[in-house]
Amino acid sequence: MANFYTDNADLKHHLHHPLMEKIVALRERNYTEADKYDYAPADFDDAMDNYERVLDIVGDICGNTIAANAEAVDHQGASCSDGRAHYADATVENLDVCRKAGLMGMAMPRRFGGLNFPITPYIMAAEIVSRADTGFENLWGLQDCAETLYEFGNDEQRAKYIPRVCEGETMSMDLTEPDAGSDLQSVMLKATQKEDGTWVLNGVKRFITNGDSDIHLVLARSEEGTKDGRGLSMFIYDKRNGGVTVRRIENKMGIKGSPTCELVYKNAPAELCGSRRMGLIKYVMALMNGARLGIAAQSVGVSELAYREAHQYAMERRQFGKAIIEFPAVSEMLAVMKAKLDASRALLYECSRFVDMYKIYEDIARERSLTPDERAEMKHYSRLADALTPLAKGLGSEYCNQNAYDCIQIHGGSGFMKDYACERLYRDARITSIYEGTTQLQVVAAIRYVTTGLYLDMMKGYAANGFGGVLEPMAAQLAAMTEKYAAAVAKVTEANNQAYLDFMARRLVEMAGYIIMGYLLLESAKVNEAFVKTATVYTKIIQAEVARHTDFIDNFTIDQLAAYGI
Repeated sequence: MANFYTDNADLKHHLHHPLMEKIVALRERNYTEADKYDYAPADFDDAMDNYERVLDIVGDICGNTIAANAEAVDHQGASCSDGRAHYADATVENLDVCRKAGLMGMAMPRRFGGLNFPITPYIMAAEIVSRADTGFENLWGLQDCAETLYEFGNDEQRAKYIPRVCEGETMSMDLTEPDAGSDLQSVMLKATQKEDGTWVLNGVKRFITNGDSDIHLVLARSEEGTKDGRGLSMFIYDKRNGGVTVRRIENKMGIKGSPTCELVYKNAPAELCGSRRMGLIKYVMALMNGARLGIAAQSVGVSELAYREAHQYAMERRQFGKAIIEFPAVSEMLAVMKAKLDASRALLYECSRFVDMYKIYEDIARERSLTPDERAEMKHYSRLADALTPLAKGLGSEYCNQNAYDCIQIHGGSGFMKDYACERLYRDARITSIYEGTTQLQVVAAIRYVTTGLYLDMMKGYAANGFGGVLEPMAAQLAAMTEKYAAAVAKVTEANNQAYLDFMARRLVEMAGYIIMGYLLLESAKVNEAFVKTATVYTKIIQAEVARHTDFIDNFTIDQLAAYGI
């Protein structure tokens, strides 16, 4: 019997990070719910045991049901008829198993039927699900849209919708339109308020993941005469009320079990969520940050599967009288794949812990006033989470694609055939660097933390922790890379040329992410020697990458922008 949690010791390593003790105590309000709910933990050890037990269930279901169904789902895919989307037969089975196991609404409070999980173990479950079937994670993982309902809906809406999500109903976020992809301020789906105060929606949405879900969060234009983000509001649409049909399902390269829909709204009844005009400015930004963390987890799950498939094949495939893993070219590829996997996972869970800290304080602030120290800590972690989220999503998805590519390469001609899982995961991986904001948009989000110096401050903070023994030479190399990075940032920013900064942004952001991931791997290696090899390999990889980027910047002049059409 396979178990995708217990067969991966790295997950337990990240789950038991020292910051989790504070996260859990805050989340559980110092364990005061134990008297109200028989499944609420009495102390930290009890809480961690709960998380491990649930993750064990997730791992079992993923290893023995969802992964086993992945090929059938990929072949059958979702379909559309009579204005509705229909899941593949095995997807229906997957959802049913997850519902019966109580794995929906995991991060929602117990009073709504959730498990009250912090973000970190929930994101860990998302990684495990993604390893089993990347497309299914898009259905299961959209339960985190309930977080937006919880944060911005009113009491009546929370009580009405969140228990339904916890019971297993699905969600979607309906943002994109035919003429409004990444440029969401151009959304034109119209929200009209009737004389009785209720709202109806009219228009078209496109590329909507799980678009025929039970409960939709919809971005719509509520203010007549507006054309920018200030005229947009967020709405809740309940499928039970009718008014939305599925015009078509996209015929996609991968994640075929997840129906990507074009939706037609015709006088669809809806409820305003939160305040008017704040749909894009506040609510979608919060929604997208959560979604991007989910895609970062999805990317790590695909990277994990890619590495395992490649490693197993390299162990079994024999050429010239020996297993191909014995050839240096193959063993190096596998070592690099593992290094990229471990680096992106370390960044993912560092980010998720920061998200946990500020989100929990925001939740506490709904119950009572925060102390000045608590408010300062909330702002601190919010800033760190905002800085790491685009790195985790952007760089994690790029590493995911690279690992999927190398997995195919190690399989050789066999990897091009549908007989092996790597062919499917290669197709599934490609979307991770596109949806919920392309890698290029993640760079746009991250560059401000380059120019404000936050990433540099983080590097210095990690370096100050100190690394001795076999880690000391790697720490010295990271310190040297940090100096190169700081010099490159200074050269670009001191030019005071926006086009030049935009052109160099990806190089600067990548260097920042590489160095931060390098330090995070040293942090892991300091407490778990299993990461020493990975840290060694990754340090060598990024040493070359930082040198390449700094050399490009050092030898580039602004007048050369014209050669790039800028």
